[in-house]
Parts: sequence; structure tokens; C-alpha cells
Amino acid sequence: MEGEGGEPEARVVHLDDDLAVVDKPAGLVVHPAASYTGITLVEQLDELLGGGEDPTRPGIVHRLDRDTSGLLVVARNEETLRALQAAIRERRVERQYTALVKGSPGSRTGTVEASIGRSNRDRQKMTVGGAGAREARTHFTVLERYGDESLCELRLDTGRTHQIRVHMAAIGHPLIGDATYGGPARHGLRRQFLHAHRLAFSHPRDGRSVEFCSELPEDLDAALALARAPLAREG
Repeated sequence: MEGEGGEPEARVVHLDDDLAVVDKPAGLVVHPAASYTGITLVEQLDELLGGGEDPTRPGIVHRLDRDTSGLLVVARNEETLRALQAAIRERRVERQYTALVKGSPGSRTGTVEASIGRSNRDRQKMTVGGAGAREARTHFTVLERYGDESLCELRLDTGRTHQIRVHMAAIGHPLIGDATYGGPARHGLRRQFLHAHRLAFSHPRDGRSVEFCSELPEDLDAALALARAPLAREG
């Protein structure tokens, strides 16, 4: 589904007086930036958002890259925004992603712990080390292996720009479709195979546990079927 400006439209999967949980499609930028002139998630949600000193990104707790799909939580007032930002900092928000990566990691589970900063060679890219590098930690679990590709679940302890993409490329397993970080173009994908499939946290209002899940969108589901196809033929 597209918005008025032709951008894909986000879907609100939960809404209450304090927050909203949104399923963001690939191709939609979260908030306005000097280098982007199209409609953003912030503009689509409009009156639903609240909190924060920056009028260009009210209620924004965390972000997803433009071509990453999936779940994110946004605040509707200042108190909720501060509470959710604190929960992110204190690693009390569970953020899990699904990714298809090149190659086969040597272990079924692992942790990539390497600071991330902006590349000195290309200011549009991030890199391990780099300018203004900050602590970053990503946990991965290999779910399935298909020859030269692996389906992984990833969990973030931190939320640096392009974190999963940079970390997986750094250990030799870039995301399929992620040309920016060396991922091969396969299965007809026009973006990186990365989807934020699960979000869980304690609601700031009353502390109850809430959990939301999102299925793979059509393009990633089709790509995964193609990745699995050789194994089906062998069986």
C-alpha cells in the first residue's frame, strides 16, 4: 500500500494513549533529513506522535534503515518517550531481526562486539571503528543453512546506525542484497534481506509485558523460498 506521495505506507499494529507499534515497509524513511525530500514515517503518522525536543522527529524511540522492514515502537507523549528511550539504553527492549546472509558462520550462535562509527572514505557508510565510534553488540543464531547462504536471527544490545549490516559484513557474512556492505545481489531482491520480526518490552504505563511479531514481507518470503529451493530438490 502506498501513501499520497507514492511512498509505501506503514501499518499501525497497536495503538493506545501512550504509544504505537508500527510495521514499517521497506522504502520508507523514518524521519525527515536534509538529504531526503519524500514523505516519511513521521509525516504518515502525523498526530499520533508526541514527545521530544526535535520537531522533525517527535516520538521517535529507535529507527530502522530505509530498506529494512519490520516493527518499531513510537511514543505519543513526553513521559512515554523518555521511558522507552531509557528502556532501550538499559537493554530492556527485545529487538529481534531475521536476515539472510552470505556464507555459513562457523558456530550456530555467536556475538559480534565491535564499535561502529562513520566511514572516513564514504560518509554515507558506517564501519567498525571509524569516526566517533561507539560501543555496539549484536548476537546471532543460525536458524538454517543453504549451501552458501544462512538464515539467521539477530538480537541487538545496542542500536547503532546500520549495526547488523556492518557487524555481519565485518565477520565475512554480509546480508544478501546489501550492496552497500558487500552483500551479493540474489533472488531478485532490490534491498538487503533484513526484517525486524519481533519487539517485546514492558509497557511504560503499567509495566505489563507486551510482545509483537511481524511475518516476512512478500519480497523476502519469495527470496527465502528461492534460497531453500536447492535443498528441496536434493530432498
